[in-house]
Formats: sequence, C-alpha cells, structure tokens
Amino acid sequence: MSHPAAGELFDLHADGEPPADPFVLAGQWLPADDDPDRPRVTLATTGEDGSPNARTVLLSAFDESGFAFHTASTSRKVAELAADPRAGMVLLWPDHSRQLLVRGDVVPDGADQLAAAWAARSAYLRRLARCNTDELARLPLAERRAGWTATADQPPGQAASWVGYRLQPREITFWAAAPDTASRRLQYTRDGDGWRWSHRAG
Repeated sequence: MSHPAAGELFDLHADGEPPADPFVLAGQWLPADDDPDRPRVTLATTGEDGSPNARTVLLSAFDESGFAFHTASTSRKVAELAADPRAGMVLLWPDHSRQLLVRGDVVPDGADQLAAAWAARSAYLRRLARCNTDELARLPLAERRAGWTATADQPPGQAASWVGYRLQPREITFWAAAPDTASRRLQYTRDGDGWRWSHRAG
C-alpha cells in the first residue's frame, strides 16, 4: 500500500495506508505551537460525583509527549483530574469537516512548558488567570470592574495559580466528512510501544 509523501496531508477518504504514527497525522492537522490563534478544544473529565464533565479550553501546545492545556489550580477540572487523571479531548474544525478526538492519561506539564505557555498567553488571558476567582464573581459589577482594573499593575510573572497538564493519548481518532460518501474515522490505539489503526464508521 502507498504512503503519503512527506508534507502531504493524508486524506482519510483516499485509498492507501495511513501513517503508522498518529502524531504525524496530528501534526498535519494542528497549527504550530507558535501560532497565536490557538485551537479551542472540549476537555472532558470525570466529575467528583462520577458524572462526566466538559468545558472548552485552549490547546496550548502539542508534540509526541501529548496535548497540553493550562488553567488555574483552583479550577474544578484540577480537582477532578486529581481524583481521576484521565481525560478526553475533542477538536472540531470551524467548517465541521474534521474532528480530532483524544483519550488518555493526564500528567502535570513541566516547568519549561508551563513558562512557555504563560509567555504565549495574551495580556487579557494573563490578567484573567490572576483574578478570575469565585470571590470576584460574587461581587457587584462595579466592584468586579475595579478588581479587574487593579490587575493591570501586577508584576508580569506567572500567576501563582497557573498550572498545566498534558494529555498523553492511549487512543487518537481522526474523523472526516466528505460531500460524496459517508463520514469516516481513522482510529489509532496504543499497542505496546507502537500503535495499531483501523477504519471505523463516521
């Protein structure tokens, strides 16, 4: 079977064998880490009551060590990951033609990666990381605005609550629509040190 040429985007609907390594295909689909327009992904965790819980986060970075996201240490997702360090992630392309789904184990991100993600955040998001608390949310609007304004004079270093995680996949699924046939999934499952893949109904 033929393989896609280097740099060529593999078509999930075309005949031929896909890349043996799903990170190769994910690298074709995802923007470079220095792209300021970071993808928004839906992150699903297990709630402390055992029910699923999901929210949208920025995908901070991606490489073979996993899919990184960052948040406040006081957030609900951090408590949920402490209780059950597994998660799922879904990225839907704006034109609804593709989806990337990831399932696996979640580990803390390294200090260097944490600093890089902080530096890449916009000024607005850095201010948000410093002051977006339940206590502020309960205040009247005028006091919330005053609290927000006060963060403009804070030092530029990382917020004390800033933490990061990396979703290390056990399963990566690529989904693609097509105008002339049924949608199709390409599912990779971790198999020892490698991966096995199969096509699935979309």
